[in-house]
Amino acid sequence: MSGKSASFFNWQLHGDGTSIAPGEVVAPNERLSWPRTVGIGAQHVIAMFGATFLVPLLTGFPPSTTLFFSAIGTFLFFLITGGRLPSYLGSSFALIAPITAVSASLGMSYAQGGIIATGLTLALVGLIIHFAGVRWIDVLMPPVVTGAIVALIGLNLAPAAWNNVKGGPLTAVITIASICLITVLFKGIIGRLSILFGVLIGYIAAVLQQEVDFTPVKEAAWVGLPEFHAPAFDVSTLGLFIPVVFVLVAENVGHVKSVAAMTGENLDDVTGRALLADGLATALAGGGGGSGTTTYAENIGVMAATRVYSTAAYVVAAGFAFALSLMPKFGALIATIPAGVLGGAGTVLYGMIGMLGVRIWVQNRVDFSDPVNLNTAAISLIVAIANFTWAPGGLTFEGIALGTAAALIIYHTMRWISKVRGTTLEAATPASAPSGTELESEPYASRHKASH
Repeated sequence: MSGKSASFFNWQLHGDGTSIAPGEVVAPNERLSWPRTVGIGAQHVIAMFGATFLVPLLTGFPPSTTLFFSAIGTFLFFLITGGRLPSYLGSSFALIAPITAVSASLGMSYAQGGIIATGLTLALVGLIIHFAGVRWIDVLMPPVVTGAIVALIGLNLAPAAWNNVKGGPLTAVITIASICLITVLFKGIIGRLSILFGVLIGYIAAVLQQEVDFTPVKEAAWVGLPEFHAPAFDVSTLGLFIPVVFVLVAENVGHVKSVAAMTGENLDDVTGRALLADGLATALAGGGGGSGTTTYAENIGVMAATRVYSTAAYVVAAGFAFALSLMPKFGALIATIPAGVLGGAGTVLYGMIGMLGVRIWVQNRVDFSDPVNLNTAAISLIVAIANFTWAPGGLTFEGIALGTAAALIIYHTMRWISKVRGTTLEAATPASAPSGTELESEPYASRHKASH
């Protein structure tokens, strides 16, 4: 274990514990004074609220149970990564589509079984990466494939967003407008939490329109354990759930790289442990009735804004979340959020997942004048958006599974054939004539040299 570990609970005090000098950050193995650390931990809980609670609400899982396992998972992540990687494990949006599909056909318990399978697979990938390194992931999932898989999972959910919007169209529009306006009207933490505040405004609008029933809140107890449910297993669900592992790998690896860049510490050796921790946390959640987990971009935003990367803040955040999960009245209040609000927030969030895939393409300058890249993205997205379905021998593979398989198979098969045949250069047509930066890409540059 690195000497920069937080040694689990022995964080060094940063400076005088009250301020951060310009250009400095509070490292993962450091902390500010405990009152300030508690305040920052509370911010992390607020940051993950909007997105973490939307997953159980959209899938029909108990919100308090999801929060309970989110807290347990965050603390487990802290232990397994040796206190070196600051992270909150919130609900993964990548699991919404398979959970929804399996819950509708087989029931919630079978969706839990799929979540467990996803978690155990991710944990296995984490072990492999810990001992073999992360390079093979880059070979299997180059940016065009990773971007396509992330994008297709978000876009596959478009019909689910529309179904919720139909439950309260005006409330949905108010929610969407609020999220968009708050994003551009406010700086700092409020702007970063636009989804949370947009949901609150949409909820108020729904209350004014009498779309909210508070009866379950009145009937719920103040203190008590969340609902736990036993899982069930059916091999037919694996085709829906296993592709999500690719997204969770991409999210976790991206999280490690982001924190490493912001703290200046090399965290490559902790990548495998991060995946193992998230995998075990996801499997644990599935075992008791919670949604699967993933590292959260919202909390990276809080760290970037505060310049505090202390893992102590995440231990505090896990404690806050755990306490809230033991308040059934709080969970019942969350569960009253109506369809119109969920539809509005879902429209934004599902679209954001899709655009995260596009962002991966842009950041890695994926060249779509290359027909291999173009076909990989084009076919996989259409398969997912249209929700192509294939049911061989009792197994059911739908849009996400088939789209993921299409991205992997098409890319690697076409890339191999194009190298063998020397056909990496796209044949120019009036619709695809190269221009701008495309002329600087390797195939065009090499042809230009050859012609001189």
